[in-house]
Amino acid sequence: MVDTDVLIAGAGPVGLTAAAELRRQGVACRVIDRLPARLPYAKAVGVQPRTLEIWDRMGMVRAALEVAVPLRGQLMYANGVEQARFELRLPPEVPYVFAALPQYETERIIEEHLARFDTGIERGTELLGFTQDEDGVVSRIVTASGAHQEVRSRFLIGCDGAHSTVRKGLGLSFEGGAFPQEYMLADVEVDWDLPQGYGVRAMHHDADGHVDDVLVCVPLPGDRRYRMSMLVPPELSTSGEGTSPDSVAHGLEGGRAPRIEHIQTVLDRLSPQPTTASAMRWSSVFRISHRLVDRYSVGRVFVAGDAAHIHPPTGAQGMNTGIQDAYNLAWKLALALEGGAHPQLLDSYDAERRPVGEEVVGRTVKHASEGIRATSDNITTVMLREAQLLIAYPGSPLVAADDAGPGGGGSGSPAPGPGDRAPDCRGLAAGVAAVPLRLYDLLRDRGHVLVLYADSAHSLIACREAAATVHRLAAGKVAAFVVARNGSAAEASGGQVDADGRHLPVYRDGATEFERLYCVEDPAAFLIRPDGYLGARLSPLTGAGAPAALSEALGRVFRAP
Repeated sequence: MVDTDVLIAGAGPVGLTAAAELRRQGVACRVIDRLPARLPYAKAVGVQPRTLEIWDRMGMVRAALEVAVPLRGQLMYANGVEQARFELRLPPEVPYVFAALPQYETERIIEEHLARFDTGIERGTELLGFTQDEDGVVSRIVTASGAHQEVRSRFLIGCDGAHSTVRKGLGLSFEGGAFPQEYMLADVEVDWDLPQGYGVRAMHHDADGHVDDVLVCVPLPGDRRYRMSMLVPPELSTSGEGTSPDSVAHGLEGGRAPRIEHIQTVLDRLSPQPTTASAMRWSSVFRISHRLVDRYSVGRVFVAGDAAHIHPPTGAQGMNTGIQDAYNLAWKLALALEGGAHPQLLDSYDAERRPVGEEVVGRTVKHASEGIRATSDNITTVMLREAQLLIAYPGSPLVAADDAGPGGGGSGSPAPGPGDRAPDCRGLAAGVAAVPLRLYDLLRDRGHVLVLYADSAHSLIACREAAATVHRLAAGKVAAFVVARNGSAAEASGGQVDADGRHLPVYRDGATEFERLYCVEDPAAFLIRPDGYLGARLSPLTGAGAPAALSEALGRVFRAP
């Protein structure tokens, strides 16, 4: 007998994301966390544009937009002199900017979204161990009352942090190392008049040009409120490496918490302006390690977030990478539990996400040692990468070969190809909509979607046939709609029917952004996955090979009917 479909260990942003997406898709799950309550700490504070896009797809971005603050850029100082001012700018079609939000607010938002599906967190409940077989996982837990229980689930996800019980239970390696420095974190207010919305990085160089002191400040919601990090003074130093059973020195450490005078002393040395710290809400000492597991899953058990990868906080990549781990895994688990998945679908979680973790660990370690300016990429590429908008899965087993023809995607082309993020587009028009729509408006709260492009009224015939073919091949699990070229005869229609008589919505590319950003000149089909990546880009839509190409693309994800 199965108690639940999925047991999730850990109720941080990663575990909550997995639970929220699973529940949204109708999957039964339980979430346990050993802590008795949400911690009121501003630990991970940076929210990347890509994460906001995911929350948009999940239907929960509004709550974040109401409390987050925009990150406009960073001011850099060395020995008291301003060295640079970076503006965090992205292309205008990207729907969200960089943002800052305390981790406890992120957890509150996702937890409240999860509650809409009648699912809460089992607080004070700890995973002690587990065993698995071909049919499921048996987990041993101890509840807040001290009762020992066994929970049988079809799958187990370890989102239980750097000292993960799930990772240890799987026997995964966690290779890497620790940085020798120890740091202080503090959530404080200051009275300087530096521009709002800008992070501050102030360094001191010794006589040989080496950095021997550093202050990093990230804006938080509130009046001149920042999450500050700085080197720890000797009297607050902790034992660091070796303090935990698995010798992973990462995150908040024991020992005395910094007092406001410790923070003020660093500000007196490094602040670009004379300032006084006040209203300290929280402080701690922490260490940084860099490690990566050798596998993201074994059988029916998976790891995500800090349980799989830890690295420096440079660029606010950690929590965001973990959230994307969870979302990538959740839609695949939901499809597998429904019974409509390709037998190897779940294997793609490791194939897609472990290379991302490896790249993030390597890049953040490099940036922590040499600075973000160490890269030779242009500033636009740097910003897109930091925003996590360049993450792609071109080598994934789920990605179909690019059949878009010359210039239609793939490496070296500006067109999004299979495995790339599907860009948003503005200016889509519908017959009864008085205002333009975004492409992401049409993707919200959906699973797989086939977006068909028609360049004329005649090409709608091919779109109608393709929509019907996909419906038959995927047993109705793929939605479909048409984007019609602006100025074509198709624009007069607010909708069509596919070749089998089902309604097929048609939207006009009123601002020609879809045509420009997807680089389309002829009729084409784009299979967009639940996580917003292109599973396939197919053109032409007519001819003997068109149905076979659609079948091949769908067959990588769905079980053959």
